[in-house]
Amino acid sequence: MNGGFEIKKILNNNVVIAISDQNTEVVLTGKGIGFNQKQGERLDESKVDKYFVLIDKHEQEQYKLLVPNVSESFIAIMNDSISLIEDKLDSQLDEHIHVSLTDHLSFAIKRLRQGLDVKYPFLVETQTMYPKEYTVAEEVIQHINHKLDVALPDGEIGFVALHIHSAITNRSVGKLNKYSALINQLVHVIEDSLHLVIDRTGIDYLRLVRHLRHAIERSELNQTVDAHERLEKVLKEEYPVCYNLSWKLIKIMQKELRTNFPDAEAVYLTMHLQRLSPK
Repeated sequence: MNGGFEIKKILNNNVVIAISDQNTEVVLTGKGIGFNQKQGERLDESKVDKYFVLIDKHEQEQYKLLVPNVSESFIAIMNDSISLIEDKLDSQLDEHIHVSLTDHLSFAIKRLRQGLDVKYPFLVETQTMYPKEYTVAEEVIQHINHKLDVALPDGEIGFVALHIHSAITNRSVGKLNKYSALINQLVHVIEDSLHLVIDRTGIDYLRLVRHLRHAIERSELNQTVDAHERLEKVLKEEYPVCYNLSWKLIKIMQKELRTNFPDAEAVYLTMHLQRLSPK
């Protein structure tokens, strides 16, 4: 048989590990591509629906252990879901999503069928921080619910959105979840300090959360923002409560993230806080 891949390991009827002509280990998926095949045989490219490379050796081993422990139909659903994400966002996803998202959702469905429900406490923050990913995550959960006749809770939309953003930005899901938790903490500090309850559906909340997200990302990348000394002086004199609160929030972020924030961040944050404060 002519072909571009040599079979190294058959994970199930629809997933095989193979060696490409470039001597790279790849994961191949396609209906029935592993059926009645043997290690060392050549596989015709026309039988392959999709292939991806897991460069990280640890992820390779994780995927090899994962696939035999979930149903072939679920692997197919996940491959369709990942293709849906790529099409909707017109973005190339880091291949680790095949491991992380498949593992997460298979475990979530198992918990659901056992009557267990793990709450996701930062759903609003995640939706606000990553709106495009969240919208696509809703479609993914709807697709899985329909295909498997299950009813995954809304919290799973938040988890899937994090996995999607992780695959786009190559940041770990754990780090993204830490950001969501930090922003949730900061919002509560703002509410306590200004003696108010912030409307989570309001435009001012939306702007605040997105500003905090970008401030965190700038600090992570060690990016600076333009200083406005005159504006800073005015804000410090006219809105001392919000100005001092902005520095309190920055110190919390510096402590949690172990990064530095330029003084100019306090200026922009003060303006967001002033919009929220009681008139």
